[in-house]
Amino acid sequence: MRTSLRAWLRRLTRRCGPCDRGSAVVEFLGVSLVLLVPVIYLILVLSQVQAASFAAEGAAREAGRLIAHAQSFDRGVAAARYASELAFADQGMTVRGSEVMQVTCQEDPCLTPGAYVHVTVRSEVPLPGMPPFLSGVLPAVTEVRAEAMTAIPRYRETSP
Repeated sequence: MRTSLRAWLRRLTRRCGPCDRGSAVVEFLGVSLVLLVPVIYLILVLSQVQAASFAAEGAAREAGRLIAHAQSFDRGVAAARYASELAFADQGMTVRGSEVMQVTCQEDPCLTPGAYVHVTVRSEVPLPGMPPFLSGVLPAVTEVRAEAMTAIPRYRETSP
């Protein structure tokens, strides 16, 4: 049985040997490109979205803290806007703090001790490598949103 199997394999390799050389390398390269390019694009997209999400979360948290501990509401909002710009700049993105941040207060004088400040940070993340002609068919940007609620300290010093 072994001799007949060997003879069959020899006949088969003689018949197809020269015509099949090198095709495994070509098939490997073709399949790896078809699988590797989408995986690399997915990694790029997810890293962009994760960086923006991380920046938005940090910006919302720190903006709430800055407003809660500020001397006045206007100073706190100005510092919070600057902090949100810094948070996004740390992740390699440029935003305007006045456009990405929204502040709402629980009480009418916003810095009333014991009240809460609600900060929402929204940013749009462009998908890398998206061609312009696909913008009508596929979304070219995704929105990242983070919220933070910060309590105004009960025993904060109020200005007269």
